[in-house]
Amino acid sequence: MQGTLPFRVFESLRTRFSIGGLVVWALSLTASVTSLAQDAAPQANPAAAPPGPIGQFVTITGTVDDVVFGQVSRTGLALQARAQQEKRRGVLVLEIQPGSSPFHQILGLARFISNELPSLTTVAYVPQRLTGNHVVLALACQEIVMRPEAELGDISLGTPLDADERSFVVSLVNRRHNRKVNEALVLGMLDRQKEVLWVQIQTGKKPNEIRETRLVTRSGYEDLAKTGVEILDVKTIKEIGSPGVFSGERARGYDILAMHTAHSREEVAALYSLPRESMRESVVMAEAPRAIIIKIEDVIDAMLDQFIGRQIDRAVAAGKNLIIFEIDSPGGEMFASIHISETIADLSKRKVRTVAYVPKRAYSGAAIITCGCDEIYMHPDAVWGDAGVITETQQGGQFEFAPQKLMEPLERHLENMAEKKHRPQALLVAMMNKDLMVYTVTNKDTGAVSYMSDDEIELANGQWIKGAAVPEAGRNQLLTLNGRRAHDLHLAEVPVQDFDGLQARLGIPTTEKIPLATRTWVDSLVYHLNSGWAMALLWAIGLLCIYLEVHFPSGFFGIISCVCFGLFFWSHFLGGTAGWLEVVLFLMGVGCIALEIFVIPGFGVFGVSGAILCAFSLILATQTFVIPHSMDDVQQLTRTLGTLCGSVIGMVVVAALTSRYLPAIPLFKDMILTPPGAAGANPSEPRLRPDLAGDKAVVNTVLERDQNLLGRRGISMTVLRPAGKAQIGDDYVDVVSNGPFISVGRAIEVVEVTGNRVMVREVV
Repeated sequence: MQGTLPFRVFESLRTRFSIGGLVVWALSLTASVTSLAQDAAPQANPAAAPPGPIGQFVTITGTVDDVVFGQVSRTGLALQARAQQEKRRGVLVLEIQPGSSPFHQILGLARFISNELPSLTTVAYVPQRLTGNHVVLALACQEIVMRPEAELGDISLGTPLDADERSFVVSLVNRRHNRKVNEALVLGMLDRQKEVLWVQIQTGKKPNEIRETRLVTRSGYEDLAKTGVEILDVKTIKEIGSPGVFSGERARGYDILAMHTAHSREEVAALYSLPRESMRESVVMAEAPRAIIIKIEDVIDAMLDQFIGRQIDRAVAAGKNLIIFEIDSPGGEMFASIHISETIADLSKRKVRTVAYVPKRAYSGAAIITCGCDEIYMHPDAVWGDAGVITETQQGGQFEFAPQKLMEPLERHLENMAEKKHRPQALLVAMMNKDLMVYTVTNKDTGAVSYMSDDEIELANGQWIKGAAVPEAGRNQLLTLNGRRAHDLHLAEVPVQDFDGLQARLGIPTTEKIPLATRTWVDSLVYHLNSGWAMALLWAIGLLCIYLEVHFPSGFFGIISCVCFGLFFWSHFLGGTAGWLEVVLFLMGVGCIALEIFVIPGFGVFGVSGAILCAFSLILATQTFVIPHSMDDVQQLTRTLGTLCGSVIGMVVVAALTSRYLPAIPLFKDMILTPPGAAGANPSEPRLRPDLAGDKAVVNTVLERDQNLLGRRGISMTVLRPAGKAQIGDDYVDVVSNGPFISVGRAIEVVEVTGNRVMVREVV
């Protein structure tokens, strides 16, 4: 009969008549048993506590394909084999996210979940609204756990499934893997035209009557009524025409669909008594770990950020699936630390497991980086925390806590890391908020223990019972913990004494040597080129070569200048302080200067703008900020400006010395043209422009003629854009317009004569 499988809530009335007698008998029996137990206690050996269950979470997101199927199957089979070997209960929790997948992929994975894992308890965790084909995966599990506000159902999405697909879903449910789901409920999810009723009936006769509830369709209800059973209550839980979607809170109210409700993975793990590490999805569970060590020992800055990023990329490219970050650092820049932490946290998407090992200390930015790892192992006496943001004030170099607007990005990051890595959010935030009070809380339903702030407890709507305050948090102190205390507060794993202990905990034989990531020649070159002296040297050589190229146009000095500035931007690009903006600004500046020199006469807007753009790009390329917000920023900006000014002054000094002494140097004197009239000048050799030779110059009649043109008028013979020819008197003269283009045949007037450069304007 359709839809008649019961959801029983037994209420035996027969037991009411014997309660008094049972109480008296139980009290007497308890007293005698207690007496016997006390006598026998010395001879009895207490039985060892049975081992707890083991479990593993797996997230199913997006589209189910062969990769997802392989991940679930490998994890499930490995967990099942381990549970059987250790004779422990295994729990596989599938966190199912919304997505769209072909039904044949859903069918294959649902069959695997329901048929191939008989020794495991399969649990579907639904944290948000889930509709469509992915609902079938939840129905294939033995139990369903939902967030109270999450919704589950509407498999067809308004479009009826094929007969074979529909038959598979119904047969899957009828196997009774999940006692909270029956055929009537699933038919309501498959067909929006189905009506689903919740019926309470009473069977049996007094004093042995039994009450039970059932979910039935309309036809099932009519068949039930014909049997003559006493129907106590009827409620329509799914109307005709409406999608069959049920929230976690509503499902628990009717005792259907969901076995439990839970707000987070932590609560799900507590419901099934799973260890905390089960919440971390192991990407190497079914394969041997291929590990590498990356050490973080220096002060954290943008250059270290880029170095760590390159080391991570090399490790992943080499096929490593486990990266151990050995952290021993006093901290450093906030934004660089946040970026490193995010980079490490995102490695889970690349199927890489990350472990933080803190043998001594991880303060400030190092504490932030530690939060991004999947697992944290500490020496019992190592220290972790104190991630407050401080800035240097202008009064005597003292430090103070940064304003709230600078701390908000860090607070959001720590909250995000707590959610990603399943750690108490309030405790991580307490590392940077000295006023945040954190309390021990207990879930009133499951007894799970966690740690929350007042705001989190209030948002939980009474789900958590507030306990004692964590003594290390709040009260004008930043949370700082040793290895033992970090484990007690569910932030880190059980402490390890040394690196060999860490290897054993990670399942790596202590005889195996884990490689250490080291600097390559590229990393060393980038490091040295980012130093102050190297930056000043590159700037000075680059500017000097530009000067020499202008005076001795051979191309050689121009190439050297390009190499210097190219090395500068390349090293700072890899060092993390420069980006494409700085490169574009520099090229725009060079372009403006070139326009001023070769196209537009005079030294005006383009020349000044180009120089400013070049200087601005060089300054920006050496720092991570635009506007200084602290004394540290001001000091860094001052150092950069000092280096730039020193490079310019050095270039001017060297240029002056070069102009003065280069003609006398035997190796280079032949590169310089001898001024006319100078001692030793040969009339048959090429000569320098006479106007540059001073009083000893030989007079050039053409130049002398040009000097007499000032103030005279003529006619433009070609278009002046801006250079061209004009007729002044009986002479044709090369002229340059002082402003806009001048058409042919316009009257012009000479306004300036410099050497052989004749500048004219149009006469209106």
